[in-house]
Amino acid sequence: MSRITIGTAPDSWGVWFADDPLQTPWARFLDEVVEAGYEWIELGPHGYLPTDAHRLSEELAARSLKVSAGTIFAALHRPDHYDEAWAQVEQVAALTRAVGGTHLVVIPGQWRSDTTGEALEPRTLDDEGWRRLASGMDRLGAAIQDEYGLQMAFHSHADTHVDTQDEIERFLAMTDPDAVKLCLDTGHVSYSGGDNLEIIRRYPDRIAYAHLKQVDPQVVAKVKAEDLGFGDAVKLGAMVEPPQGVPAMPEVLQALEGLGRDVFAIVEQDLYPVAPEVPLPIARRTSSYLRSCRLPQA
Repeated sequence: MSRITIGTAPDSWGVWFADDPLQTPWARFLDEVVEAGYEWIELGPHGYLPTDAHRLSEELAARSLKVSAGTIFAALHRPDHYDEAWAQVEQVAALTRAVGGTHLVVIPGQWRSDTTGEALEPRTLDDEGWRRLASGMDRLGAAIQDEYGLQMAFHSHADTHVDTQDEIERFLAMTDPDAVKLCLDTGHVSYSGGDNLEIIRRYPDRIAYAHLKQVDPQVVAKVKAEDLGFGDAVKLGAMVEPPQGVPAMPEVLQALEGLGRDVFAIVEQDLYPVAPEVPLPIARRTSSYLRSCRLPQA
């Protein structure tokens, strides 16, 4: 059995951008993470938390907090995008490593804007686009390991070209299992009609990391029927605190435990935008609920 290390992320406090007046200030976020009972966090969008490694280390140490991962976006299906992606890696991976993180979560480029819902490019990739995406992620994952000693965890995401379970499976079949692991985001998989337990069962060696998230099936049905963007879905309340949605957390956590290795499972409940007083009570309840699932709270 593996040890599941539970943590949380700025996303659960409504943080999507490095700087936005609608978001909770970073110091309040860190303080409230502690109040909610968590010890592990992700860095969130680069520039939200302090980017000076010494200062960030001091802020974390003052609250006895630890970092699991940083995050970047990489639209490697687009020609000539690798250098832009690597520029993000150089900033985020360096900071992640400096503060003790072990993973870099990589989210593919979105075909639709998460703020306006506007289509920015075709919804699906052609074969050449898939080849660029897969080879680019292989190259990126290997370089992240070689240069920074971090494991890349690829994050399927709504309104990207790796969204549905079929697309996740195609992506996994086309990429190097050593360089490219999967960040299993339970909410995004369910949002797109996938089966989290089946993915864990079929691809146990590819799962290196997890995001714990639930969706409201009724809201998601409305979103799909009206072809709304993910940003609008979040505003409608598509992402809900457990155990109010799907997938069922105890079964997912049990399956992750059965992988036989240590796994970070980071709580993410998309809340952007949200009033500053809303996230903390939700985070407290979520932390308590996860403890009730008989998993160690780390």
